[in-house]
Amino acid sequence: MALADETTNQRVHEDVAVERRAVLSSYLGSTIEYYDFALYATASSVVFGPVFFAGLDPLVATVASYGTLAAGFVARPLGGLVFGHFGDLLGRKRMLVVSMTAMGVASTLIGVVPAIPVWGPLLLVLLRVVQGVAIGREWGGAALLSAEHARGHRRGMAASFTMAGAPTGTVLGAVALALAGLLPKDDFLAWGWRVPFLCSALLLAVGLFVRVKVAESPAFEAASRSRAPGRRFPLVEVLRRPRAVIVVCLTCLAGFAIQAVFATYGITYSVAHGLSRSEALLAFAISQALAIAGILGAAWLSDRYGRRPVMLAGLVAMIVLVHPVFALLASGGFFLVLAGLVLALALCQSVAFGPVAAFISEQFPARVRYTGVSLGYQTAGVLGAGTTPLIVSSLAVAGGGSVVGIMLFLAGLCVVSGLVIVLFAREGKNADIRS
Repeated sequence: MALADETTNQRVHEDVAVERRAVLSSYLGSTIEYYDFALYATASSVVFGPVFFAGLDPLVATVASYGTLAAGFVARPLGGLVFGHFGDLLGRKRMLVVSMTAMGVASTLIGVVPAIPVWGPLLLVLLRVVQGVAIGREWGGAALLSAEHARGHRRGMAASFTMAGAPTGTVLGAVALALAGLLPKDDFLAWGWRVPFLCSALLLAVGLFVRVKVAESPAFEAASRSRAPGRRFPLVEVLRRPRAVIVVCLTCLAGFAIQAVFATYGITYSVAHGLSRSEALLAFAISQALAIAGILGAAWLSDRYGRRPVMLAGLVAMIVLVHPVFALLASGGFFLVLAGLVLALALCQSVAFGPVAAFISEQFPARVRYTGVSLGYQTAGVLGAGTTPLIVSSLAVAGGGSVVGIMLFLAGLCVVSGLVIVLFAREGKNADIRS
């Protein structure tokens, strides 16, 4: 009896060690991917215009620089779709090693792209597309690796570290470029901005060292053993019954939109009402750092009370607080603007999004999970994060500077996502997704 208990305890300890390694791998992978992705986004607004489009009018140069940024967003669904398919056939771990390598190599190469006409911008676009494909395949696989290794009562918390990697990487990318920006302007534009990109090689080495030691997902191994010979196209199987993909997409729509509104227009709106741009960016960075705790806290609650009620609470909070948040952003005071961004991003958006990684993993069977998760999540990203800045800016122009239309738009999306959660999403807190 004692020997049996000892054997059981040993297996539990081994399971916990494997789970922790998977969670650490997913967190580091997501952090590295978003460090590189966010670093490019920041550099596109302050560096790439004068460096790669110096011969153009400054406004045109900025637009051209943002055009290279957009290429990454367009490529994300492609990465999720193609590599989600292979992740269901060949394994989560294998695709994640490929995605991390692609992102790290692309970002390091951006640091050595020559500032020459035509070829410089073309290489930027090509490498940005590689970044977009990499991050499109990284998120779904990282979330699944954590969720499928975790035991049911801690799955939300384990999978949420993938979500927490996004604000962590965003903060690190902003800090790295800000430190490089302390150099004299000529030195910064000549070579200083390249250093944070070259540091991606070091991050890649650390991330791969951890990732190659992670065991393959037990759910994938079980699904591989039981896969019928004719089922070789997970995408076809997912699209034959698209309900889960649609539910995932609409559920995540509002969370992406909240992030997009306050990460773009929210900063512009606070600057237009008297806050300096540096203060606005600092407030945003602090809110992102606090969002890490918000995501993990919401996931912890979802393991106890369920994914649906926690996510719904975040959306309802955004509907209630949308007017006060915009009032704080218009105050012109640093701490009031910071309070507004913390309410929107570290509270509402984090609570709505904290349980998402576990929630959407629980909506699909293991044999098509990577494909379904990637397709639903990345489609929501394109619709929610990709189109929202354009819609919001158009509403601001149409309203003559009034934010009433923007508030109604954001609240409306929260209502849509909330209704889908209540009426169509299934609660998977107690589901067994490991076998």
